[in-house]
Amino acid sequence: MIAVELGKLARRPRTWLSIGLLCALPVLVAVFLAVTELGPGPGEQPAFLSAVLSNGALFPAAALAIVLPIFLPVAVAVVAGDAVAGEASGGTLRYLLLRPVARTRLLAAKLLSLVAFVLAGVVAVAVTSFIVGVALFPSEPAAVTSVSGVTLTASELAARIAGAVFYVAVSMLGVGAIALFLSTVTDSPLAAALGALAALVTSQVLVTLDAAGAVRPYLPTRYWLAWIDLFRDPILWRDIDRGLGLQAVYVAVFLAMAWANFATKDIKS
Repeated sequence: MIAVELGKLARRPRTWLSIGLLCALPVLVAVFLAVTELGPGPGEQPAFLSAVLSNGALFPAAALAIVLPIFLPVAVAVVAGDAVAGEASGGTLRYLLLRPVARTRLLAAKLLSLVAFVLAGVVAVAVTSFIVGVALFPSEPAAVTSVSGVTLTASELAARIAGAVFYVAVSMLGVGAIALFLSTVTDSPLAAALGALAALVTSQVLVTLDAAGAVRPYLPTRYWLAWIDLFRDPILWRDIDRGLGLQAVYVAVFLAMAWANFATKDIKS
């Protein structure tokens, strides 16, 4: 079942189109940046973009900051929202369950397929942006300066970029878990994806609202940019640990809700 779901994911043109668009946006930004040599000022968003003009080896970090707020969550929500609802709307879900396939096994296969998409998307963004960064900008991987002003070696930079990729992927699994749950609630993939995105937009608005200070630490998007602390020296682990823990809770809770709903849902009638 897992191999079947991974094969379906790989055969869908939408999968590769989504990953291609995710990679294309940072490439477009890099081209404009290289042509104009006009970057944002230090401390302005997107993070690290001002430092890319002097060292292209940092462009993977800048690329993650570019796609994280909107484009990556949208791609993940669309894929996760389609996981179960897409089968239901297409009329194939009931035929899948007419065969001796346990619902838990089917949901687990959908989840692993989603994990594969998230990892593929985030890694593709990091790899393509590194290639573009070193091609368009001066590149000295052994002379990258951290946010704290300390020089990082090539191995330290690679380890911190890998850590950032892992952190962003885990954050997107929180998005995917919400959309996957909604995908078991509705037969409309669009409704599931939009529901997850509505939850994230609400979270992003509340994060900036002082009146929501009491709930801010528990919002799903609160620690999305905590991976930037990986590029400090020493690394500040407080928000990183909190972000990973918070996403683990969201993934566990919404996957449990998805399983409970899917296991009892009347699909064959």
